[in-house]
Amino acid sequence: MKSTPLKKALIILFWLGVWQLVSLLVHNNVMLVGPVETAESLVRLVRAADFWASVWYTFWRIGLGFASAACLGIVLAFFSAAHPILREFLSPFFAALKSVPVASFVILLLVWFGSKNLAFFTAFLVVLPILYGNTLEGLLAADRKLLEMADVFRIPFSAKLHYILLPGLSPFWRSAFSLALGMSWKAGVAAEVIGQPLHSVGNRLYQSKIYLETADLLAWTVVIILISYLVEKLFQKFLTCLPGGKTAKEERSGREEGGERA
Repeated sequence: MKSTPLKKALIILFWLGVWQLVSLLVHNNVMLVGPVETAESLVRLVRAADFWASVWYTFWRIGLGFASAACLGIVLAFFSAAHPILREFLSPFFAALKSVPVASFVILLLVWFGSKNLAFFTAFLVVLPILYGNTLEGLLAADRKLLEMADVFRIPFSAKLHYILLPGLSPFWRSAFSLALGMSWKAGVAAEVIGQPLHSVGNRLYQSKIYLETADLLAWTVVIILISYLVEKLFQKFLTCLPGGKTAKEERSGREEGGERA
């Protein structure tokens, strides 16, 4: 069944109605407030100057940590795909990164670097193994025969990257970036809640909890979800611009639109 904007809107309205109904049944603004109270709180927060300062503080650090980890993970994956000994050497390190709980990372980083850049380092350590692992998997799954043919005919690496490697990497990057973006925001804000750097989203969340301002707590949660969602959509748009970046559904839709215009 085809998904339409109207259908999506009705589904969202349904769950907002469930949320409102549950809040009415609970009938306790400390335990749970409804979407109306949350929206009112969100409007009040957005009008405050310190709201944007907090959002920028957290967005900048998590975004920089994400970008740094993505670049390093992709570069390391290319080198590991070309050199099996490096892949074996890095394997225990990335296995440890994937296994260690985020809370352990946060506490150690808090001791080593303090709270100011805690979100940056946490996002970096969470994203790095995801981008490295998915990129490496995509490179190893590339068509060996095509790569051998490219080597025989001495095709430049730029052409090999454009016509062979990137089309194969696109589906792996789609899932990797989607997962990594969500994880970076969850882990980064959680680190701020623990480390309590001033003027951060995590600090504002913690203050809402201390003063039992449930509406503010939920409003900040909505802000985090919206930012993560919008950034993920932007990255997905960027990935569609890469060779082979469009899914079969998107390509089919493009052909249909082209046929209609013709």
